[in-house]
Amino acid sequence: MKAIALRQYLPSSEPNSLLDVELPAPTPGPRDLVVHVRAVSVNPVDVKVRAPKPKVEPSPRVLGWDAAGVVESVGSEVTLFRPGDEVFYAGDIKRPGSNQERQCVDERLVGRKPTTLNFAQAAALPLTSITAYEALFEHLRFCPQGGSKGMKLLVIGGAGGVGSIAIQLAKLASVEVIATASRSDSRAWVKQLGADAVIDHTRDLRQELDAAGIGEVDAVAIFNDTDHHFSALPRLVRPFGRVVSIVETSKPVDLGALMSKSISFAWELMFTRSMYQTPDMIEQHKLLNRVADWIDAGQLQTTLTKTLSPISAETMRQAHTLIESGRTIGKIAISGWR
Repeated sequence: MKAIALRQYLPSSEPNSLLDVELPAPTPGPRDLVVHVRAVSVNPVDVKVRAPKPKVEPSPRVLGWDAAGVVESVGSEVTLFRPGDEVFYAGDIKRPGSNQERQCVDERLVGRKPTTLNFAQAAALPLTSITAYEALFEHLRFCPQGGSKGMKLLVIGGAGGVGSIAIQLAKLASVEVIATASRSDSRAWVKQLGADAVIDHTRDLRQELDAAGIGEVDAVAIFNDTDHHFSALPRLVRPFGRVVSIVETSKPVDLGALMSKSISFAWELMFTRSMYQTPDMIEQHKLLNRVADWIDAGQLQTTLTKTLSPISAETMRQAHTLIESGRTIGKIAISGWR
């Protein structure tokens, strides 16, 4: 089968950074689906994993943690899906990724594809939807479907993939959303997604909130540069507020600065459940199905802004370069095998 893989960890500008290869078709485990992948999308995690380092893989390594496709076959213990079902998912970072024609993925990490979206539009959603859902509803403890009216959320990095779906999910919870964006096109994007106010994360955030007539917020979701924004948190968050971040730090941060206001800080990594095979892994299946329901009901929209074709090493390198530019809005998907 066709796949895109790496042997060396090289800059995306290098032709050998991602290669077109032929691999054997995968064999499913007891709870696995074999999915015929129709479209994939690219996330910052793909770029981080591929980033240059002095390591050579003994066999081709397949990246990719977002896909939509059709179930082709199932393992002996599968109960949630059957062949022919259209699905979308992000998968498990410890297993071969979605940049291959057929992929094995645990059924507990998979949701039904929204019927109102094509495969590229659906592939743009899983990783970011899981991340945003867990950040908002598990860590920040907002209540979906109107249950958090009157609460204020600051989304740092509103125009990226996670921010784009987080704004929409927060609005479903009736949260007042203040999103950060620094360019005219990204500001227009977050407003179109439902942000109540937009401020500039390249400026002092406290001054930006004051200028917008907004006081302290109940929660902050950091989807862009934890190192840069962490020191501002005590001036932004009300007493007993909450903060969640998805961006690892390059140096220690001063958690003690949050103590006087009893501000809680949490990390969100959507791969935690699959990496540690937690007993509640099936929660990702359930939440993806909820997202699909909200999409089909017109309450959420895809965050896809650019579709490339075909699924090939050349196109994937192009997508990685776009992600590395730091100027993408929403999500990039790649559709259709050559």
